[in-house]
Amino acid sequence: MGKIKVTKVKSAINRTKNQKLILESLGLRRMGQTVEHEDTPNILGMVNKVKHLVSVEEAK
Repeated sequence: MGKIKVTKVKSAINRTKNQKLILESLGLRRMGQTVEHEDTPNILGMVNKVKHLVSVEEAK
């Protein structure tokens, strides 16, 4: 499995509680913060739920 970099690009203000919890579980708290995760189906599913708030790129 590869790795992905997830960066928070939009605010979670006025978002549902579920979306806020997903961002927090991904480790994203601040705007512009980047975290690296394995691209497992669980992580990809969470990223898909908040794809309008984050940007995703493949890590090397």
